[in-house]
Amino acid sequence: MKKVLSSGLVAGIVLSILSYGGLFVAVTIPFMSRFFVEYLSNVFISDRSRDFFFYSHALLISFALSWFWERSKKVFHGHFVLRGLEFGLAYTIAGLLPILWMTYSQIDVSETMVLSWLGFGCFQSCVAGIIFAKMNP
Repeated sequence: MKKVLSSGLVAGIVLSILSYGGLFVAVTIPFMSRFFVEYLSNVFISDRSRDFFFYSHALLISFALSWFWERSKKVFHGHFVLRGLEFGLAYTIAGLLPILWMTYSQIDVSETMVLSWLGFGCFQSCVAGIIFAKMNP
C-alpha cells in the first residue's frame, strides 16, 4: 500500500506541474489561443465554488491510476517505459474513450476540444504509468 500511495503522490505532483505549466505555455502560443476561446462558452463558466475539484484533478487521477496499476501491473511486460506507455494507452482506450464519446454526444463541445481532452488524458496516463512502472515494478 505504501508503494501505491507514494507513487500516486509523486505522479500527482508531476502531473500537476506538467498540466499547469503546459497550460501557461499553451496560452502563449499564437495558434493555440484560438482554441482556448472555446472555453469562453457558457458550458465552462464557473461560479468558483467548485474550483477545488479542478485543481485536485491531477492528484485524484494519480491515486486512482496508481491503484489500477497495482492491480494490473503483472499484465505489462518489458522495459519500464514501454510498460508505462502500454498502461497509459490501455487506460485511454478503456477509460477515457467511452466517457469522451458520451460527452461529445451529449454536450455541445467541438471535436477539437474532445480530441484535445483525449490527447491530454493519454499523455497524463502514460506519464503516470511510467512513474508507476519505475517506482512500483
